[in-house]
Amino acid sequence: MAAMPTPAAAPRTPGAGSPAAGSDGTRPAGLAERLRTGFGLLGPRHPRHTLSVDEFDTLALPIGDDGVVVGVTGEGHPAVLGVNRPTPYDVLLIGGLWTAQVLALRAAATGARVAVETGRAQHWAQVVQAVGGGQSGMTVHDVGRVPPLGASAGSPVLVIRDCGMRPPRGRVVSAPWQSVLTLLPYLSPVAPRLMRQARVVGVQRVSPDEAAEIGRVIGLPRAEYEPLPTLADGVTLWCADGDRRYVVTQPTDAEVGLLGVARRMD
Repeated sequence: MAAMPTPAAAPRTPGAGSPAAGSDGTRPAGLAERLRTGFGLLGPRHPRHTLSVDEFDTLALPIGDDGVVVGVTGEGHPAVLGVNRPTPYDVLLIGGLWTAQVLALRAAATGARVAVETGRAQHWAQVVQAVGGGQSGMTVHDVGRVPPLGASAGSPVLVIRDCGMRPPRGRVVSAPWQSVLTLLPYLSPVAPRLMRQARVVGVQRVSPDEAAEIGRVIGLPRAEYEPLPTLADGVTLWCADGDRRYVVTQPTDAEVGLLGVARRMD
């Protein structure tokens, strides 16, 4: 004998007292689907967090880029030099060894490897000892003897060329994730070329004639290059893409203990 068919179950309608039912006994539109999938369940309600247009400035950070803090501006804001970049980046510093060594220490603190090309390795010995030598810290090389450094996004490199008044053209140049900072103690015949090819130029105290030449090469107004001979130790005028800022490099206690106070002359 054939089995009797099972009667179809009657549709089940939630009662009016069901917490998920509306006043007419039906669920709100879309709620059944959210309950079935387990996502989008109704939870506690809180006021929205909103800001007016005028309040957006309160969220601004004083640092506009990541990199090495080279000092503070006249307004007291940090000035940052972003040396870890995916594009070639050349920096020229016409100034003292003290500032270059502070930048080297701070670049190493950001995780960059620092390679120093110099003819006065003895002046860098204590900095190398503080940072730690080897491939993951700071290395010092004779002029013209810097090997390929294998810079990458995970291991950026800053090359500091401390090669005197007439640095020769080096084998190691700026490249993606490998920036080059060239230190000139004063102007020399190669300075105009280096100023024109650099993305950023830093100038510390120089003579009036040098100040006028720097102003001519990089297009500084008279009011901006005339104060250069009077700059205090640790003050640098940084110039980049039409933006110019006087910055004071304020050393930390550890930097003072290692390098001494700020000075223009070595």
